[in-house]
Amino acid sequence: MNKILFLSSILLVAQPALAKLDFEDHAFPELVTSARALAMGNAYINKVDDSWSAFYNPAGLGTVRKPQFHIANIHLEASSGLLDVIGNGPAYEIPQNYIDSFDPEDMRSKLVKNQGELAHSRINLFPNITVRGLTLGYMYSQRDRAIINDDAANNYEIAERKDQGPVMALNASFFGGIFKLGASAVYLMRKDLYKSFGPTDPIDVSSNDFKNGKSLQVTAGARLTLPWDFLPTVSAVLRNATDNDFEGASGGGLPDAIKQTIDVGVSITPQIGKISRLHLEANLKDLNDAYDTDYKRRLAAGAELDFNRRLFVRVGWGDGWGSAGLGVRARTFILDMTTYAVDRSLDGFREEEDRRWVLSLASGF
Repeated sequence: MNKILFLSSILLVAQPALAKLDFEDHAFPELVTSARALAMGNAYINKVDDSWSAFYNPAGLGTVRKPQFHIANIHLEASSGLLDVIGNGPAYEIPQNYIDSFDPEDMRSKLVKNQGELAHSRINLFPNITVRGLTLGYMYSQRDRAIINDDAANNYEIAERKDQGPVMALNASFFGGIFKLGASAVYLMRKDLYKSFGPTDPIDVSSNDFKNGKSLQVTAGARLTLPWDFLPTVSAVLRNATDNDFEGASGGGLPDAIKQTIDVGVSITPQIGKISRLHLEANLKDLNDAYDTDYKRRLAAGAELDFNRRLFVRVGWGDGWGSAGLGVRARTFILDMTTYAVDRSLDGFREEEDRRWVLSLASGF
């Protein structure tokens, strides 16, 4: 009997401590993520040169090449666990199954045969108009997580975050564009939900279960690009620069405060032939360790090889796992396909991989 207890205790200690169904803010602090960035390990504060500057580094607006008016700007994301659940039937049912994944009751019925597997889905919408030095738009983001735990309790857990609000970003360049400063502001309206149900409990989610709040979130960024071969660049980004909390509580109270963090990055961009460039970048997220996370999980690195600014091949490393992606750009159309992963462990490193897949489409003129 003592031997059994001893072996059981070893097994319990050896199991990675999994985080609650959180949203990995330590590694992915952006309110809206870019498929292009995720393919590069989310090491992107030096490279960003489009409307996503509002979320990654507003100083990047100083490198916008042409005006952009994105009427449709959609980011769809699913984890491998979710795809296992919704992809078992005929292919024509997958779109509806994906939509159903945002409904907690439908999701539980789909997870019954996949206990212990985390299902993650995300949709981002960001219609905007962007010119050099300015972005105006509106963001909407919804993330859902669900799991039926494969332990004795067998509880069904769900988490949901809905973010939306108007977005504005400005930029100023100095010394012929060598040094750039930028700032963005989002009037953020957030709804957070965390809830657990027993195996036979009905799915009952009311407005009182959501934490609701509003906050003006300001992001400030700086970028220095030296006019030398390989264009060595350094950047720094301060998130929640004015250290604002959420206000206007309703339902279940206020969401957790967004921590004030500092990201830093370095990069080089050598020219490869006449029409190709290779961008190599490394970032350290949360330099001040506001989230109290192992520094190895806050390191990110990525590379992007572009051919005539039309075709892009990307690889990266973030939160301890690899990432990759392809991108195609035309004047009125952008397509990005990405895979990346996060670590589900609470305080470990490369202990529990959660692999995700992203399709991003933008169109406009």
